[in-house]
Amino acid sequence: MSSGDSSDDYGVRLLNPDGSACEHVDFLALLGVEGLKGCYGAMLRARHLDEAATALQRQGELVLWIPLRGQEAAQIGSVRAASPADFIFPSYREHAVAWDRGLPAVEVLRLLRGITHGGWDPAAHNLANYALVLASQTLHAVGYALGLQLDAQLGPRLDAQAGVPGGQEPAAVLVYLGDGAMSQGDANEAFVWAASFNAPVVFFCQNNQWAISTPAARQSRVPLAARAAGFGFPGVRVDGNDVVAVHSVTSSALARARVGEGPTLIEAYTYRMGPHTTSDDPTRYQPAGEVDHWRALDPIDRVERALAPVCDAAWFGEQRAEAEAAAARLRTETLALPDPPPDAFFDEVLVTETEEARAQRASFREYRESFQV
Repeated sequence: MSSGDSSDDYGVRLLNPDGSACEHVDFLALLGVEGLKGCYGAMLRARHLDEAATALQRQGELVLWIPLRGQEAAQIGSVRAASPADFIFPSYREHAVAWDRGLPAVEVLRLLRGITHGGWDPAAHNLANYALVLASQTLHAVGYALGLQLDAQLGPRLDAQAGVPGGQEPAAVLVYLGDGAMSQGDANEAFVWAASFNAPVVFFCQNNQWAISTPAARQSRVPLAARAAGFGFPGVRVDGNDVVAVHSVTSSALARARVGEGPTLIEAYTYRMGPHTTSDDPTRYQPAGEVDHWRALDPIDRVERALAPVCDAAWFGEQRAEAEAAAARLRTETLALPDPPPDAFFDEVLVTETEEARAQRASFREYRESFQV
């Protein structure tokens, strides 16, 4: 087992590593064959895109990259449990979440190529921008969830054109954090506020067992999911390499949130198969035996074994070809991204540019032009 947790309890499991189904007393599998096939394609695509982005960084085309290898089931299983109306707050490794939510793959790379200080339009996909400050997004998520509560108290919204009550479905909030962020004050304050106001929010902790080089066991003497009890709401550990179980547990937690039953903490017990970022060397702290143990639990291989009896080699070949084509497009689109003008960083500072900001922009341009021959 890992140095991050000495327990043999992987949490709720509905799909064994050999691809066979299993049962759990509290959770039923909600993914049928077609749903599982969709998850497989999304997970495979995410891995190929992740590998392409890593290669781009190694070739000097990205400033940095944050790999997600090994966490595909945790991300795809959870995001596919969310409805379009639910709002999602990622941290900085949730590339598969962003891509599966509909964000073009290249949009994630703009920030890491150093050509934007902003991001995407959060309203376009109900997906907030990445948060690089650990756990800050948990406070944003609870604030948004409280806003949903206030909206509900105001009654049905009016259709702007017809002037009649709108038919919006109840929404919840899904926020991602890592095991390292569980030690941050912001996360614990978010738990307090969520519990105090019964906020419709699901905290999804991807416990990949290494907060950079610090094992999870050094941060918590108990499973991370058990911490929820101290704040007064449920906590569930789920096998983070089991996309079926992750989808089921997250669906249940979001359903609770939508009907007013409050927050849930989900601990997806998984493993980071690559470095923390491309500036990290995990061989300095991850034992080789531990990595081998988790490599045998690869989440994509698990789904492939489950689908083998119903999908032929041609189908798997098509999935790989589509994933490889997506990775090739990502490389082409990334290299074609135009360099922004040097003063573009002024554009995203204020909604309405002030006289002072205009003066600063003009001063910056004058300074740059002074170097031109």
